[in-house]
Amino acid sequence: MKCVRSLVLASALLSPAVAVAHPHVFAEARLEVISGADGNLQELRNVWRFDDIFSSSVLMDFDANTDLKLDDKELTEIAHTIHESLADYTYFTFITHDGKPVDVAKPGAFHVDFKDNQLLVFFTITTKDKLPLKGKLGFGVYDPTLYTAIDFAKDEDMLTEGEGFAGCKHAVVRPNPDEVIAQNQANLTEAFFNDPAGTDMGKLFATRLEVTC
Repeated sequence: MKCVRSLVLASALLSPAVAVAHPHVFAEARLEVISGADGNLQELRNVWRFDDIFSSSVLMDFDANTDLKLDDKELTEIAHTIHESLADYTYFTFITHDGKPVDVAKPGAFHVDFKDNQLLVFFTITTKDKLPLKGKLGFGVYDPTLYTAIDFAKDEDMLTEGEGFAGCKHAVVRPNPDEVIAQNQANLTEAFFNDPAGTDMGKLFATRLEVTC
């Protein structure tokens, strides 16, 4: 019952079919895009800090011993739940190379912590095949169903690291929601609001990092 109910941890993260078309869960995020010594992408490092309300619901649902804390075993269960449930949504990680989508590999274990009454999630992810740092690269972290809002508060929260990016230019792109809605009114139908899982409208609103090398 706990997993069904608190796939609140996964409601956004895990059960978008029952969602409506606006965020119910909010997370502040940081993304570090790391280059390898061979001139290819090495990995993406993600940090998500969830809002107080969502974090409290996770605490209530996974606090098996009811001590109002999350011990190592309980944190491990949360991490496993997120890891398994986000697989169908490419772990909210989207990469493009010269406009074409790039497949991401299944990440290793997720790590979670609970500090100052907020749930923290950490994980790294890379591509299935080697991705050379050439041409135009795009990196986005978002929920395609719009149930979870992944927010990069400052441009500095999306960054590149490593010598492989030395000759590259990068820019953080923040789409204007009003312009997106005006340009896509035909797609914002009743069917979308009733079944957001069948769409990928989230990418139109998502903040992304564009890198040109």
